[in-house]
Amino acid sequence: MQNSRDRLFNILYTKAFRYSDNPPFTLTSGAVSPYYFDCKTATLDPEGCTLIGELIFSQARDFGIDAAGGLTLGADPISLSLSLEAFKNNSIIYPLIVRKEPKKHGTQKWIEGSLDKVKKAMAIDDVITTGKSTIQAIEKLRESGLSVDKAFVIIDREEGGKANIEKLGVEVFSLFKRSDFDAERLKKK
Repeated sequence: MQNSRDRLFNILYTKAFRYSDNPPFTLTSGAVSPYYFDCKTATLDPEGCTLIGELIFSQARDFGIDAAGGLTLGADPISLSLSLEAFKNNSIIYPLIVRKEPKKHGTQKWIEGSLDKVKKAMAIDDVITTGKSTIQAIEKLRESGLSVDKAFVIIDREEGGKANIEKLGVEVFSLFKRSDFDAERLKKK
């Protein structure tokens, strides 16, 4: 029987990972790459979501965080799965949603969640390439008065994003790296 990490990797490899030299994929940043990771296929899968929460919690449980969140949409199921896993383990980590633009009515807030109960948050993302989305989330979380010195992602594409985030004084953790997928891809050739 596979352990949780191996099972999640298998889900990501079979459902989320794509490789194509010709034509390459266009990324959010506008760059092109032969690698594409659609982590929503895992974060919106009941088993994948459960495993993500379990694996991140096992590493982040001692970070002393009150909350976790990142830019909506990619981070939302991750922060919720982490929150549910924490609750199952008699701990509270509030999920936060960082909007890409402020709410246009009412309070016009950038962040949804129990901010009044939170002092220290961890930034969450599904994939980092340049780190731009994660950095934007960190900035918004900090602007709201939260301390953020940790970030957690499912996959680090190993294209400079981790270093860019760490320039902000934020330590970056990932469940997997692009090289993990390359190794599997080359093994299966």
